[in-house]
Amino acid sequence: MKLIKLDAIDSTNDFLKGISGLPETVNFTVVTAEMQSHGKGQMGQKWESESGKNLIMSILVDDFVQEPNRLFCLNIAFSLAVIEALESCKVSDLRIKWPNDIMSYSKKIGGILIENSIKSDGTITSIVGLGLNVNQTNFANLPKASSLITLYEVAFDKETIMQLIIQKFKYKLMQWDAMEIEFWNDYKQLLFKIGVPMAFMNEKGAHFMGIIQGVSSIGKLQVLLEDDSVKEFDIKEIQMLY
Repeated sequence: MKLIKLDAIDSTNDFLKGISGLPETVNFTVVTAEMQSHGKGQMGQKWESESGKNLIMSILVDDFVQEPNRLFCLNIAFSLAVIEALESCKVSDLRIKWPNDIMSYSKKIGGILIENSIKSDGTITSIVGLGLNVNQTNFANLPKASSLITLYEVAFDKETIMQLIIQKFKYKLMQWDAMEIEFWNDYKQLLFKIGVPMAFMNEKGAHFMGIIQGVSSIGKLQVLLEDDSVKEFDIKEIQMLY
């Protein structure tokens, strides 16, 4: 593993993408930053972080996924790695809010952003980014956000968490072929609000009730509707109202 530590950057994902083609950028190169000015979330949303307080990291994963319709496997492997690393640090009541927000006690403490590119030879390179709220306490105008220090009233060591995540992520990737079904089941069991009737909003702004059943093989959310049908939704098609 090659580790690049930066004081400040616009985006660790963008930085790693920019150097991914260089010969010295080996598989599993990790980039961390104390601050990023243009952190990104799902669907282009900005992710705010106080300097030096949180874990900001990106990992280069080369050719783990061979087919575009299997890309969600990487989300599962990394999400589970983050959950297990936090559990090792005595963080509890952890859940994954589809597709890849990390929750504790129904508060968002982190978010994952995976960006994929297909090379001319057909291989897929992925940049796996994580923003984890560790020791930040100010979340003005973000009522659903929190951090480890806010929830547990103790400071956490970012370096320890990072090393645990990398260790567990490597293990997931190495064991994927033998344990894929088990990992998918683990991810499903950790889904936030699974099996609970709740309100959703579709892309047209209409509200409806449903019950999360799981996730499809390509990462779509499976929801049981009031007419007893199960419909699959992409990330742009549905929003949880909780």
